[in-house]
Amino acid sequence: MNSHYHCVYDMKFHLVLVSKHCKKCFTSEILESLEVILNTQCEKWGVEFMEFIGEADHVHLLLGFNPTIEPAKFINSLKTVSSRLVRKQYSEHLNNYYSKPVMWSRAYCLLSTGDAPVDVLKDYFLNQNRPQ
Repeated sequence: MNSHYHCVYDMKFHLVLVSKHCKKCFTSEILESLEVILNTQCEKWGVEFMEFIGEADHVHLLLGFNPTIEPAKFINSLKTVSSRLVRKQYSEHLNNYYSKPVMWSRAYCLLSTGDAPVDVLKDYFLNQNRPQ
């Protein structure tokens, strides 16, 4: 659990970012650079960078947010900065895949995670003592 001013929270998210048109353009070296870049951006935003794994066409991140972070704004910034820096560093390689300065698909997948399955939470809600 974490706290921030007047609240206690534990907000974990699984973020999946996919390369534009699902092109298998990420090499091991690019993924290593991406991990550093994404971690640095998370630090700047106050987002906990918990795990990272990448494949040739997408990356998975496990992140811890605080309630003041707007996920959509954070993800937009994350994608913009990482695309710009990776395209600058690996332009020769990525130009084989993209004619325009793009790297990420517009879409992304953001899933909330938690220690308790939804069924357990529903049972907890249903078993509360609601006033008559």
